[in-house]
Amino acid sequence: MTTFGPPTPILRIFDEAKAREFYLDFLGFEITFEHRFGDNFPLYMGIHRGECHLHLSEHPGDCTPGARVRVPVADLRAYIRGLREKDYRYAKPGEPEEMPWGEIAISIGDAFGNRLTFFETLPVSTD
Repeated sequence: MTTFGPPTPILRIFDEAKAREFYLDFLGFEITFEHRFGDNFPLYMGIHRGECHLHLSEHPGDCTPGARVRVPVADLRAYIRGLREKDYRYAKPGEPEEMPWGEIAISIGDAFGNRLTFFETLPVSTD
């Protein structure tokens, strides 16, 4: 039987320093790998935080800016509090919104038009 693993989204970036500032310094991801075909070539970089893996690409043919990725987070409110404490100039997240399908969620955009929607599934009420 054929099985599938989790997908790895590729997000378009245009400025390596801004991408590192947002994804590594602000969101807390770590670098998995970095690749360039040579000097003065675009960056292709893998990042991860826990089980969430993303690829960031400066290559124009890889993808289009404006993607949206949903990322499950345990204790989302604590994560968002931690982000607010960093006082990052380009993102000031508010409170997660409760969704009618049993989640709380918040979207945060990068400098390239991509959005990450962090969400947590709420416990089912047994009332």
